[in-house]
Amino acid sequence: MAKNGKRILVALGGNAIKQAHEKGTADEQFKNVAITAEHIVHMIEKLGNEDRLIITHGNGPQSGNLALQQDLAKAEIPAQPLDVVGAMTQGQIGYMFQNTMENIMNAKGMKTPIVSLVNQVLVDRKDPEFVGENASKPVGNFLTEEEAMKMKAEKGWIVKKVKPTAPKPWRRVVPSPDPIANVEAQAIKILVNAGAVVVASGGGGIPVVNDNGKLVGVEAVIDKDLAGERLAEVVEADTFLVLTDIEKAKLNFGKPDEKAIDRMTVTEAKKYLAEGHFLAGSMGPKVKACIRFLEWGGHEAIITSLDKAVDALEGRTGTRIVKG
Repeated sequence: MAKNGKRILVALGGNAIKQAHEKGTADEQFKNVAITAEHIVHMIEKLGNEDRLIITHGNGPQSGNLALQQDLAKAEIPAQPLDVVGAMTQGQIGYMFQNTMENIMNAKGMKTPIVSLVNQVLVDRKDPEFVGENASKPVGNFLTEEEAMKMKAEKGWIVKKVKPTAPKPWRRVVPSPDPIANVEAQAIKILVNAGAVVVASGGGGIPVVNDNGKLVGVEAVIDKDLAGERLAEVVEADTFLVLTDIEKAKLNFGKPDEKAIDRMTVTEAKKYLAEGHFLAGSMGPKVKACIRFLEWGGHEAIITSLDKAVDALEGRTGTRIVKG
C-alpha cells in the first residue's frame, strides 16, 4: 500500500510511565500513563484521516523491578532471562497504554484502534558489546563491592562501578548492542497502513540474534531510542518525536554557560556529540537516533518534553534537528 499522509513516531521516555521517586505500583504507573495518554490522544486529534501515529517506550524501571522479583523468588520459582523479562514488561506497558488510551478515546467518541505488540529486534552476536567486559548497560539494583564480586563469582555477571560516590556504587551491566532490524516489521506496517495506532519495540525490543536461521533471545538491553529509529524506518515516518524530561537539548548541560538548542543540522549535531555535549547515558543516544533517522531519509527529528509535544510538533518549542 502506498503511503499517504504524514507519519509521526513518538518515543516516550521512562518518566512517561514511572517517576524516579515512585515505588512503581500499578496504580502509580496507570496514573502516569493516563497523563501521557492524554497528551498522545491530543496529538491524534490533530491528525488528518491519512496521518498515522506510532508509539515506542522505555521499560527500564519495570524490567529492573521484575528482574529483582525473579531473583528474590528464585528459590521457589525459576528466574527468567532478560529477553523474557523484556517481553513480560512489553506486555505490561502495552496493556496500560491500550487500556488508558481506549478509555480516553471512547469518552471523546474517537474510533481509532490501538494495538500493542510483543516485538523482537535483531542484533548481531558479534556486536562489540558482547565481547569481554565491553557491556555498558546498567541493570538492576545498586550493589556494594562485596555484593558485586559475589554475583560475579556465583553468576558470571559483568559488574562495574557506575556511581563512584554512592554507598553502593556497583551494578550489573549487560550488553547494549546496536539494533539491526525490527523482526515484526511486516506486521507493524500492515497495522499502521490499516489505520491503527501501534505500540511497538517497547524497551528497545526483545533482543534476538540469528543463529543459523533461528531467532534466539539473548541477555541484553537495546537502547529504546536507537530501536525506535529502526521502527521509524519500518513505518516510513516523516517525524521522529523523542519525548524526555526536558523541553530542549542543551549545550554545556549543567554548566554555568548552559544553552538550550532550538535548531541544529545533522552536521552540527554530530559536532556537538563528538565534543561531549550529550551524555552517553541520557541525551547522547537520543541525538544519535535523530541523526540516523535524518540520514535514513526522515524529514525532521524533534526532542522535547512530554507536556510540550503538541507545541513542538507545531514548531513552537523543542529542539528541532534537520538535514544539513
